[in-house]
Amino acid sequence: MSHTVMSHTVGFLYPGHSAEDEYPTMERLLAASGAAARLPVVHTLMREDAHRVDALLDIGGDDVLGDGARALRSMGVDAAVWACTSGSFVFGWDGAAAQVDGVRAAADVPASSTSFAFVNAARHLGLRRVAVAATYPRDVADRFAEFLAQADITVVSLSCKGIVTAAEVGTLGREDVLDFVAANDHADAEAVLVPDTALHTVAWLDDLEQRLGKPVLTANQVSVWEGLRLIGDTAPRPGLGALFAT
Repeated sequence: MSHTVMSHTVGFLYPGHSAEDEYPTMERLLAASGAAARLPVVHTLMREDAHRVDALLDIGGDDVLGDGARALRSMGVDAAVWACTSGSFVFGWDGAAAQVDGVRAAADVPASSTSFAFVNAARHLGLRRVAVAATYPRDVADRFAEFLAQADITVVSLSCKGIVTAAEVGTLGREDVLDFVAANDHADAEAVLVPDTALHTVAWLDDLEQRLGKPVLTANQVSVWEGLRLIGDTAPRPGLGALFAT
């Protein structure tokens, strides 16, 4: 007698187009680990592609996210994640929490965002001191460090690649990513955080950790982990870095 295994569905709100193919890649990697999940993506409105505070506040506005969250609700998702780090942490801790509340209400399921995913992932691994390898300009990256500080996570090193558009970030390949992250590690850091959902990383998570010899948390990785955590799915999964292994 065969048994049908029901897979969970975690929906993601993703601004514009840059590295949204990370989510089908994660679907395949989860399936290969023996614990499948569906990870549909709804693209939210991006009036301007810019890692600039005013543009990011617009990208994460209630109207934009409400439309996307209602689309996820119509898909019958089990949880919803706003998959944009900069478009959540620029609002500050309280603003980002209110943003998640809006998504939760509109989608009618448990919700979170990538910024909170980084905090919860760091807590899950017991991390207190981290390096940040940011693709953003400095003023935006500083706001991520401030967000982490609210959760008592100390940023011992903050590096910025200074790329303004998500589209450009999305073109970086495997060697670019490995070199960038490795170059911006710090001896005092327990892990390196790579906070941009426009950056491709998920196919190379084990490569990154082997190169650095410590955990590496990346934006699309933590977003998927957070979505699964919201629905109580914490099964260990190989091949997706230390975060999914524990």
